[in-house]
Amino acid sequence: MVTTANEQAKLKGLELQVMFQDESRFGRINDIKRCWSYKGNRPEVAKQIIREYSYIYGAFSPMTGVSDMLILPSMTLECMSIFLRELSIRHPNKFILLVCDGAPNHRQISIKIPENIMIHHLPPLSPQLNPAENIWDEMKEKFFHNKIFRSMEEVLSRMSDAILKYEASPQIVKSITGWDWIINPINSILNNN
Repeated sequence: MVTTANEQAKLKGLELQVMFQDESRFGRINDIKRCWSYKGNRPEVAKQIIREYSYIYGAFSPMTGVSDMLILPSMTLECMSIFLRELSIRHPNKFILLVCDGAPNHRQISIKIPENIMIHHLPPLSPQLNPAENIWDEMKEKFFHNKIFRSMEEVLSRMSDAILKYEASPQIVKSITGWDWIINPINSILNNN
């Protein structure tokens, strides 16, 4: 897959960029998690179950730590097409090999894929192979655990803060997604061509 994408990139005169894509739901249902407190104190955390959500679509490069995220209202083919178009616009000089899971909104037949993007699907039932999942875990832990939101506007504001932090922190993204079994084969292929 990387070799084919690299050949396509060369034909188009673009640099290859491998990115892993996923989306995650954020909303007003909170997860109560353990937290630190001083000895003898039992912290109180409120529980909230309000079924309002929005999604962050994201693509992350384990090689460079570049991340691109977009807040969209749902997980649909239309939203995926919007995300792909935005990703293409943000990286006009790159040919992107986008690795994603087999979610229904990732079906290549149903979405319009820009010319500088090639999609490759991970095997079914293998979320552990997608380092983007670890970004969502980190983001939820740092920005959303044990928090109550009075409105979706508060959730969207918090989502925006999280996106800005990770898009401005390629070293953090690289440390979370840059697994050896991803980076070493890609470097080997790119260095031999």
